[in-house]
Amino acid sequence: MALLEEGAALGPVFGLGLGRKAVVGYSPEWNRRLLTDLETFRSKGSFSSLTPYLNGGIITTDAPEHKPKRQELNPYFHAKALLGLKERIRAALEERRPQGEFEANSWASLVAQVSLNVAYFEGRFPADELARFLAPLKRPFPAPLWPRPLLFAQVRRRVAQLQAAGFGLAAHLPGEEVLIGLAAGYDTTAHTLAWALWHVACYPDWHTPEGHPLLIKETLRLYPPGFIGSRRAAQTLEFDGYPIPKGALVLYSPYLTHRHPDLWERPLSFDPSRFQGRIPAWGYLPFGGGERICLGMHFAQMVLEVALSLFGSLEPLRGDPQPRPALTLAPRGELWLGLGA
Repeated sequence: MALLEEGAALGPVFGLGLGRKAVVGYSPEWNRRLLTDLETFRSKGSFSSLTPYLNGGIITTDAPEHKPKRQELNPYFHAKALLGLKERIRAALEERRPQGEFEANSWASLVAQVSLNVAYFEGRFPADELARFLAPLKRPFPAPLWPRPLLFAQVRRRVAQLQAAGFGLAAHLPGEEVLIGLAAGYDTTAHTLAWALWHVACYPDWHTPEGHPLLIKETLRLYPPGFIGSRRAAQTLEFDGYPIPKGALVLYSPYLTHRHPDLWERPLSFDPSRFQGRIPAWGYLPFGGGERICLGMHFAQMVLEVALSLFGSLEPLRGDPQPRPALTLAPRGELWLGLGA
């Protein structure tokens, strides 16, 4: 994180030494170019390919195959298609609502696991097996990068059984997309929910059904789980005079963009009211942007709003909400909350 912030002080485009040439940008113009020019900036061979959890499926499919494949998947993840899941997820989470003091990150991880299980398998995937599969995603490097062939083989067999029985979203999706969806939706949702719970406790005026969507947006602005995204340059090019060789890693950083003072007033302050007005084009991308915008965006937002709605007043007890970079951005320490009267 410090390396990113130091580089950003040099200008809107800067280089990083990551074993091979890497170029980072964070301006709206850079974000738009990187996320819309799918022929020049390719996904295969980028950071996602380093972990077996994300190396495949729609995530590493490039143009021209990406668009038709994405169109096949979109109907199952559209906001309207997910409406039927909302009450089932609410019922499953109400059974697991904490009593007394609780640690937000741990409970948020449970919320993400339960919600994914309900959505993909109607809750039929054994909880301990799913937890074991997802656990490495929240561990420090290099744990998320290690190959786990036996674990993945076991999970694929279980997924195939549940698909054959016709349960949930999994019955309509290729097996590879199911595994990718579970991994992509787990720690991202869990970390965002942990921060959102902390901010609901710290800013109770926003703890209302009308306030939750804005509070979630502001949480994602300050703490985007995908704090850095990557592509690979398919050809040599220049951006504003900065040379980018073929094969270079080309990175964009929602974290830097979301905290840029030229784009956001008082960028380090937590202020959900900023989303009552206009936001800068290509200056807010917690779910990416363009054709490759996160497939699970609507699902994640639904889970976050349902989880927040389960609580009355909350009290922040102790914790360290500062960000810590891993595979995704996570709270540095535990976040303990108490239930209000």
